[in-house]
Amino acid sequence: MTSRLRELIQQLGEAIHESVIESEHISGVVQEIRRHGFDVLLMLEATIGLNEVVKETEEKSGDDQQPESGAFTQHDLHFLRSLRISVEGDEEEGGKKIG
Repeated sequence: MTSRLRELIQQLGEAIHESVIESEHISGVVQEIRRHGFDVLLMLEATIGLNEVVKETEEKSGDDQQPESGAFTQHDLHFLRSLRISVEGDEEEGGKKIG
């Protein structure tokens, strides 16, 4: 990962943070909670995933291949597994079945 890409990811994180801080809707709900006698500690976690775009002229192999219509990429499967959702035909078991 280049230093410019790291800088852009940092800027994205800061932009997300600022948008939450400046949200009138969030501020209003927090104030309403405080009126009910509670302090609010808001902790958010953002996961930023990057997939490098493969140019059409480059040879595709393995996980970089585009899935057939309706098929899942390895990244899709990993994300679904993190939610404890398994996909019919996927070698890992457990969780809810879809497909």
